[in-house]
Amino acid sequence: MKFTDGFWQLRPGVAALYAQEAYDIWQVADTADGPGLRITAPTAVIAKRGDVLNRATLTVTLSSPLEGIVRVNIAHHTGGRRESGFHLPGVVEGGAGEASVSASEGTLTSGPLTARITQGAPWSLSFEENGRRLTGSGHKAQGYMQLAPDAQVDTGIVGNARAAQARPAASAFVHEQLDLGVGELIYGLGERFGPLVKNGQSVEIWNADGGTSSEQAYKNVPFFLSSRGYGVLVNDTGHVSFEIGSEAVERTQFSVPGESLEYFVIAGPTPKDVLERYTALTGRPPVVPAWSFGLWLSTSFTTDYDEATVTSFIDEMARRELPISVFHFDCFWMREFNWCDFEWDPRVFPDPDGMLDRLHERDLRVCVWINPYIAQRSPLFAEAEAAGYLVRRADGSVWQWDLWQAGMGLVDFTNPDATAWFQGKLRALVDQGVDAFKTDFGERIPLDVVWHDGADPSRMHNLYTHLYNKAVHDVLVDARGAGEAVLFARSATAGGQTMPVHWGGDSTSTFPSMAETLRGGLSLALSGFAHWSHDIGGFEGTPDAAVFKRWTAFGLLGSHSRFHGSQSYRVPWMFDDEAVEVTRVFTRLKMRLMPYLFQVGIDATTTGAPIMRPMVLEFPDDPGAAYLDSQYILGGDTLGAPVFPEPGGVDLYLPAGTWTHLLTGEKVGGGGWRRERHDFLSLPIYVRPGAVLPWGAREDRPDYDYLDGLTLRVFPGGSGTVDVSVTTPDGREETFSVDRAEVTE
Repeated sequence: MKFTDGFWQLRPGVAALYAQEAYDIWQVADTADGPGLRITAPTAVIAKRGDVLNRATLTVTLSSPLEGIVRVNIAHHTGGRRESGFHLPGVVEGGAGEASVSASEGTLTSGPLTARITQGAPWSLSFEENGRRLTGSGHKAQGYMQLAPDAQVDTGIVGNARAAQARPAASAFVHEQLDLGVGELIYGLGERFGPLVKNGQSVEIWNADGGTSSEQAYKNVPFFLSSRGYGVLVNDTGHVSFEIGSEAVERTQFSVPGESLEYFVIAGPTPKDVLERYTALTGRPPVVPAWSFGLWLSTSFTTDYDEATVTSFIDEMARRELPISVFHFDCFWMREFNWCDFEWDPRVFPDPDGMLDRLHERDLRVCVWINPYIAQRSPLFAEAEAAGYLVRRADGSVWQWDLWQAGMGLVDFTNPDATAWFQGKLRALVDQGVDAFKTDFGERIPLDVVWHDGADPSRMHNLYTHLYNKAVHDVLVDARGAGEAVLFARSATAGGQTMPVHWGGDSTSTFPSMAETLRGGLSLALSGFAHWSHDIGGFEGTPDAAVFKRWTAFGLLGSHSRFHGSQSYRVPWMFDDEAVEVTRVFTRLKMRLMPYLFQVGIDATTTGAPIMRPMVLEFPDDPGAAYLDSQYILGGDTLGAPVFPEPGGVDLYLPAGTWTHLLTGEKVGGGGWRRERHDFLSLPIYVRPGAVLPWGAREDRPDYDYLDGLTLRVFPGGSGTVDVSVTTPDGREETFSVDRAEVTE
């Protein structure tokens, strides 16, 4: 949100109260994290005693919940309703913080990170890492902004306005501005489909069902990562508005409606270090089952299907030697107008128990689609209404609309009894043989409602997806065990990485949409999410054969891989014979890479590092990597560059060193750009200099004994000895000490 009219003036209808000086600084013991500093910041410089009268102040509190993290709370009036922020697993309630505090020096130090407040005017709060200034809050940075009813601010419409889900108007906001250094770049803020570098953008944190081709996003995360080696999380589950060098070009601004704003500054020095601390605060991803890394095949959305159709797809995949691990049933496994009743449509699936047994006999896992909405025609609607499990309006009536499902209501996950009721329906499916759930939707959350626990509707809008996905994920953890639970979720916010996997939402079946899908995944990776997938071939429309084949190669060189579409099937033989061969080649390649990929997933549980990584995460000191969003590093040691245009040309950047093409063995010198041409059975996939790649012996399934027949492929460009760990799906781990001087490739 933009409040100013150029550098000098405010927009009409906006009144601003800025922190002008640190009038006094004192040490306190009652912060959320234990000892801290509290600052009174008047909104005018106090020159004489009379200046303290009729004067608003901002109260700023500094503390530290974890080593290397500083919490900053800015409040205008502190006695109002206190809104809770995100659930932070890394913060122990009532526990002592990690900071050393000096009121006389105006410093709070936590590990390498120091917050320094300068007594007097002008207002100056800086953040330093081991003595190096990272960023800071200066003159006119901390502000309490009041809006007249006719204020001419650039609010925009955020969310699905036609569904009455655009964020509400507010009359007061608190904002902070942090300095942007020369050449400093900002990344993250969730799964966003525009450029990876966010400088110059306005970003609204407000979940919406907007597809992959707009500024709206399914997964909004109010966390950004800076190229200067720090991160910032705004601890507000509601609407957060970011202006990244787009209002004040020398600053990153973030604002929230209400009387207070809280944020965390997270130390590096590297981007990986920032993500490690950020995920220590908000939660680390768990281990996901090895079978989930295999190819998922879907019925698609509105296509016709029954058990015979499903069986024919599986038979053809087997006959063509195309290994699949999961079969997914999309919406119409339930009867139309009944979503969700969690009952198989008896007209097309008369024997679901037998069908699930037959699928399991073929060594397949089963995923079914669900959403948190209960259609009026569903028998569960009356049951939930009578029990008070659906979200209600202020007059006590059930909130309903016809968008998506006729007369649908929304399960109230702030009600523990409603959550348990919803989970009971899922447990029956798990007992029947369902292995995973696709948790669709979770973004279309209304504002004109009253929640069971009294939560502010504007702050429940983004948070709802977290409660929804947690309810489902907990069922699978309880039933299958922590290492066997996996979702296929569309919406998320901060902390959603603890309930993988997430997929990229409704793309179109074109090369530009394939590119924007990749950008979304890379942006999400820099927002703390380790696992990610997308609809291979695109969702809307039917891809031509070239798009399908290129997207298949890209999709199988990632964390999780799924064929899925809207109105047409995504089985490869419906495109051409070469599409079958492309699927075979890259599915088998991924199976060989499983000892490597599965270990990277395990490592993410302790580091938070994503499986598919933007180049800047691995090469933060290489200026050539800073803006790259059409290629990526898979797992730390392999570089993939999808081929977007049909003729097969691709430009890619290789950092310095000797890189080896994984498919051909060709050695290529890095340190610059190169242009290559690839047929459909190839793409640029290079192994990092000096890498040791665990190479599996099987190519027919993802969940095998990786130690049986394991090869450690040593690539040129390294020196010395390196330890390489390999963990099998059943938990056996072995570490190998490899001398990289003995190059085998």
